[in-house]
Amino acid sequence: GAMWRGAAAGLLCLAAACLLRRGFEPRARLLSAAELRRYRGAPGEPGLYLALLGRVFDVERGRKHYGPGGAYSGLAGRDATRAFASGDFTPAGLVDNVSGLSPPELLSIHSWLSFYSDNYDPVGKLVGRFYDENGAPTEALREVEAAIEEALKLQAESEQKNQQFPPCNSEWSSAKGTRFWCSRESGGVHRAWAGVPRKLYRPGSQGSRCVCVRSTGPPWGQPDSSQHSDRGDLDNPHLEQYEGCHPLAEQCVLT
Repeated sequence: GAMWRGAAAGLLCLAAACLLRRGFEPRARLLSAAELRRYRGAPGEPGLYLALLGRVFDVERGRKHYGPGGAYSGLAGRDATRAFASGDFTPAGLVDNVSGLSPPELLSIHSWLSFYSDNYDPVGKLVGRFYDENGAPTEALREVEAAIEEALKLQAESEQKNQQFPPCNSEWSSAKGTRFWCSRESGGVHRAWAGVPRKLYRPGSQGSRCVCVRSTGPPWGQPDSSQHSDRGDLDNPHLEQYEGCHPLAEQCVLT
């Protein structure tokens, strides 16, 4: 009776929810590479599509860029994910192989994917490197998504580090030598303190760089408490003073 039909519909819903969680939209089209090639926006062709990480977008609205004769027409009708990272628009570069890309290149792919998702309509998925014939993500897609996650984490960590130890301003002249100094926006990091110059040594990397170090208040990431001396990050073990500079001077000249 009606009750059984309701329960069956409920089960179907659950199955659909599972499918959605796997990233497969039941209504999304699955396109083959041959089918996608027909969408390059030429007269008589059915439309203008491109794919990125196997996701197909309708870029008709951007015809002047992606259509025949447009600066990015090479991206149309195919998945050229690698070109979004490398900027190589030769036939050799217009490919979907993303192996060996650096974290900044992966971040570039990630931001292009956000751009297309925000500005163009999704069409479906391209069967091939990133989706199998059922529209399920392949191992290759999982790998690149994990690598993008990792790159985003690294980026967040380095932004944190820059907040803690913003780079110094520096200038060199043959007469005066090198001058390092700190200001409230040195290194492009806007903050409420200027700090004092120190050499920062990174574990595992050669050499040091000049950073600005907060010289009052509690150390970075430690809430105010009576346990610390009021010296900011000056006692951080990775820092070293510049020879011949006053420990609390906001600028330092090395001749």
